Amino acid sequence: MSFKWKIAWFLIFPALFIRGFTIVYPLVVTFINSFFDINMFSRAEPVFIGLQNFVDIFSDPKVKASINFTLIFTVTSMVFHVILGIFLAMLLNIKFKGKKLLRTITLIPWAMPMVVTGMAAKWAFNDDYGLINDFIRRFNPEFHFDWLIYPWSAQLAVILVDLWKDIPFFAFLVLAGLQFIPDEVYESAKIDGAGAVSTFFKITLPLITPTLLTLCIFFTMWRITMYDLVYAMTSGGPGDSTSLLAYRIAIEAFTNLNIGYASALALLLFFMMVAFSIVNLLLIKRFQY
Repeated sequence: MSFKWKIAWFLIFPALFIRGFTIVYPLVVTFINSFFDINMFSRAEPVFIGLQNFVDIFSDPKVKASINFTLIFTVTSMVFHVILGIFLAMLLNIKFKGKKLLRTITLIPWAMPMVVTGMAAKWAFNDDYGLINDFIRRFNPEFHFDWLIYPWSAQLAVILVDLWKDIPFFAFLVLAGLQFIPDEVYESAKIDGAGAVSTFFKITLPLITPTLLTLCIFFTMWRITMYDLVYAMTSGGPGDSTSLLAYRIAIEAFTNLNIGYASALALLLFFMMVAFSIVNLLLIKRFQY
């Protein structure tokens, strides 16, 4: 090995060691724990139970509810992140007076901590003094509806709050991709007689596809592993209708102290992240020009 390679390995080894210790080691420990009955309440020695934790997962109605909402939440959120994110990015890319001020205001929801957002949303959707119902009562004084006590409306509220908070960030990252497109490309398309719709689908969309591909992968992972919004806004309720899988893992690990079962759920979450990432890559590659 040459001196340059020795120096290179010497410089990157600390980073590789830290990454390995913080990612590979916890993953291996989680994998091992998933085959044991480890309950901190009983303080008994861990008992090897094979695949029983994984069998219990698919017969647990709470886990089924968490998986269902995680899938609904992730797919719905990503579809609207892409559609509304592109629309907002193109709006912010237009040259007009006050553009910088509008961009700053747009980022305010994203800048708020997720727990603060969840607590504010819990207040906003309250039937008695919430901002949402107060606005509706200006047109219908008799209106009463508690958004967070019905499964469908609580799920809708969580999805809407997530979109309100993170679409600005998604849009700004798309905007960065838009600004790399040279103006000459649009000028040439205009000379050739291309309309706005044709220009978007034949020029803008193909050129920002690499950006969208990367964003979809990361935002999908963030949606699948989201915990704090649900914790602050609904605590997984009503029932388990808004319990995301990451929230269910936290409940099993830190409330029920069932470490073995929580480890099995964590592995399920990991494989869901891998599956969604692969699907994102395959779907977006089909539209990559």
